[in-house]
Amino acid sequence: MIEFVEGKVDYINPEYIVVDVSGIGYQIFTPNPYLFQKYLNETIKIYTYQYVREDMIALYGFENRQERTLFAKLLNVSGIGPKGGLAILAAGQPDLLVQAIEEENEKYLVKFPGVGKKTARQMILDLKGKLSDVCSEFMPNLFNHEQLNKKSTSVSHELEDAIEALKSLGYAEKEIQKVIPLLQEEQLPTDQYIKKALQLLLR
Repeated sequence: MIEFVEGKVDYINPEYIVVDVSGIGYQIFTPNPYLFQKYLNETIKIYTYQYVREDMIALYGFENRQERTLFAKLLNVSGIGPKGGLAILAAGQPDLLVQAIEEENEKYLVKFPGVGKKTARQMILDLKGKLSDVCSEFMPNLFNHEQLNKKSTSVSHELEDAIEALKSLGYAEKEIQKVIPLLQEEQLPTDQYIKKALQLLLR
């Protein structure tokens, strides 16, 4: 198991980043690749999860160990694969995810791409009561977090990148088009576009 990768961010696209470690480029899939744009050509440490299947080996990367652990727990739920796990974590609000599971809020969970009522119910059955150890320090204000209702960004190259990233997470063009008008009031970095768009999509 590769615990982490430390190196320079060499390349970013809507699905993954490439980290240069002593001349070797590691392709690492992350929930929001553009979150690392501010580190382009800088050295960072990414905590990784190595996914091995008969037909593929892939690295998934996260900013901290707690987020990686949450991703691993999501993969244990029947019906959730790596792409689905990334889409769930991409909103950047793990406290709301855990709260929804603990409160059996299926209505919130089914808003994620690829999560239907059956998968939402399975998430609750498999994970309820089993996430507090993962999230206690990571989310000290769990269950006291208020839903954000903010608006986002402007038509720009960054917004276009954000839209491509949303598509790669599995959101449909029709869903994305609904929030674009709300993303044209501020100019923000791509990672913030993605975060705000996801907040709107999950309302």
